Amino acid sequence: MSNAKQILAMLRSRAEGDDERFYSIALQIAASEARQGHRTTAEELRAAVDEARGKVSRGASVAIPFSKPRGDLESLIDLKPAKLRLADVVLDSALYKRLQDIVRQQQKREWLREHGKTPNRRVLFVGPPGSGKTMTAEALAGELKLPLFVIRLESLITRFMGETASKLRLVFDETLRHRGVYLFDEFDAIGGRRNATNDVAEMRRVLNSFLQLMEQPNATDSILIGATNHPELLDRALLRRFDAILEFSAPSDEQIQSLLKSSLKPLRASRLNWSVVVPKARGLSQSEIVRAAEDAVKTAILDERNTLTTGDIVERLDERAQMREAFSTTTK
Repeated sequence: MSNAKQILAMLRSRAEGDDERFYSIALQIAASEARQGHRTTAEELRAAVDEARGKVSRGASVAIPFSKPRGDLESLIDLKPAKLRLADVVLDSALYKRLQDIVRQQQKREWLREHGKTPNRRVLFVGPPGSGKTMTAEALAGELKLPLFVIRLESLITRFMGETASKLRLVFDETLRHRGVYLFDEFDAIGGRRNATNDVAEMRRVLNSFLQLMEQPNATDSILIGATNHPELLDRALLRRFDAILEFSAPSDEQIQSLLKSSLKPLRASRLNWSVVVPKARGLSQSEIVRAAEDAVKTAILDERNTLTTGDIVERLDERAQMREAFSTTTK
């Protein structure tokens, strides 16, 4: 049975409105019950947590009450709403199957542990910009009804250079306290090779700290995702720490068309000239394509139209391409 400290922690989290902390402790109790052989009780607890989270996420105008990072963590971690599911992201069948396997392992993680196995929770996303890595991290969180936490590497490394290792410890401690999907985007900033010519002693210490933290047990089953456009820069010792490495590619013409079709609903777009539309979307990320489609739909709704034209879509895709070009120019 749960101990007094866990009950006290649950009461405090409830009083503070920290529902995710409340759920996290409940899941820890479920894990303890499972280890003691009380499988039925454990399953009932997990089902109750999933049902509670599901009711909140289905609310029309109520935000999911995941607690935002506080204190020092506030400058290091962003809480992002996970509005997507895996079905909302255009992926090739092999990649989709591997992601579904991760979801299944997480959903049945206590069953795996009862058989002496640990679910995959450390995943590396590899692929060029615009291939859907960030969208997939959000979709994975949405599929598991978990919060998505994005680690601000520019704050972690640049602003706190002398304290980066200790800041990393704060982040990893947070993964123990609050179960979620933690995304380390542009991961090569941390995981670069230790013998790289531009390396410094501080970054070697950071990488060594990261390697040690990756090995620690995670009582709350948080999922750690590293995303990189440059896998060749990563230290080989770090690559070995990941349970799965998933490769993404830029969306193909067929995937662009599929993504647009799903994003243009509920309006009709049966007469679009795809030979004109698809080339305009090449080079854009999946999220940029989706936003372009959504902008076109909003305009049509405001114009009281239920049909979209090729020109509607092309105009919005051109806008996104111009925004991307302007941003790339300012960052050079």
